[in-house]
Amino acid sequence: MNRTADIVASAQERSGGCLCGRIRFTVKGKAAYPHTCSCPHCQKLGGGPMMWWAGFAPKDVTWTGESEPTWFETFEGEAKRGFCPHCGSRLAAIDSDVPDLGIVVTALDDTSGLDLVPVNQSFRDNAVHWLPQVPDTQDSPVG
Repeated sequence: MNRTADIVASAQERSGGCLCGRIRFTVKGKAAYPHTCSCPHCQKLGGGPMMWWAGFAPKDVTWTGESEPTWFETFEGEAKRGFCPHCGSRLAAIDSDVPDLGIVVTALDDTSGLDLVPVNQSFRDNAVHWLPQVPDTQDSPVG
C-alpha cells in the first residue's frame, strides 16, 4: 500500500449499529487484525460457524445511539462481549490481552473496506469441516 492510501485509511470513519438501531457507533481509522474466529464462544454468540472481527483503538470508537452496549463477561477478568439488550445484536469485544476494541464487522453499515478482509481464522481446529477456512496471511495470536 502506498503512503497516500495509508493516510486515507487512517482518516476513514465508518458507522454501524445494532439491528433495532438503538445502539449506533462510529469507528475511525484502519482496522487492526481483521479475522474470523471459530472458537466455541464465537460460534454460540454469533449463532453460526464463526464471527468476523476487526480491532479499533478504543479512543477511535464512539457510541452515538440512544444507548451503549450491555457487557457480558465471557471469561471473568479476561474478556467481555458487548451486545444490544433490546435486539440481541453482538457488537463488540474487550479482551484483557488485546489493546484494541474488537468490533463485529457485520455490525458496520459498510463491510466493503479492503482493511476488513480477514487475514486469519482463529481456532481453526474448531472450524466446521464443510466451510473453507480463511487463508492465513498473518499469524494468529490465539488458537
